Amino acid sequence: MSLEAAAEQLQMLKKLDKNKQETKSRKSQQEDIVYHQWATFRVDNELYGIDVMQVKEVLRYSEITPVPGADVSVLGIINLRGNVVTVIDTRQMFRMPRAQPDDETRIIVVEFNESEVIGLVVDSVDEVLNLPQNEVDRAPNASGDESSKRFVQGVCYHNGLLIILLDLSKMLLTITPATDDEMIGTHI
Repeated sequence: MSLEAAAEQLQMLKKLDKNKQETKSRKSQQEDIVYHQWATFRVDNELYGIDVMQVKEVLRYSEITPVPGADVSVLGIINLRGNVVTVIDTRQMFRMPRAQPDDETRIIVVEFNESEVIGLVVDSVDEVLNLPQNEVDRAPNASGDESSKRFVQGVCYHNGLLIILLDLSKMLLTITPATDDEMIGTHI
């Protein structure tokens, strides 16, 4: 083999090695991206998302029994296979005008804690999305009012649409009565 042919072969091997390293680097970067699944739904033409792992099931809107003295966000209760489920009006909770239920209206049954499930009335259910965690932005504070973003975990654009990602625990804690332990702590 001539010296010139050996030099060409060495350059070709270096190129191949460089390509392999670039491919390996791209794969490594792709593996570092963490995806999170969100169940999306609409309320007043806005798109919202909640952690899909907290969703138990989605029901068609049905008759809800009112509960006297309940928070304004609580529509009432339903019987779900022998279990009582508190149903929340997301429009009221988000300070939006009430709307009449239609064929698209759904109740998303979510797990609030180990022993309680709650139903969220939404205008319609969209889809489950895998969103990269690195594309989720912090919730903007547009109004200067901390309470306006108290449920918002973050926001993300997907296919040109803004999705408001909710912190379900914080959202539901606002309508749950305080326990005796929490009440004692506030009076000290």
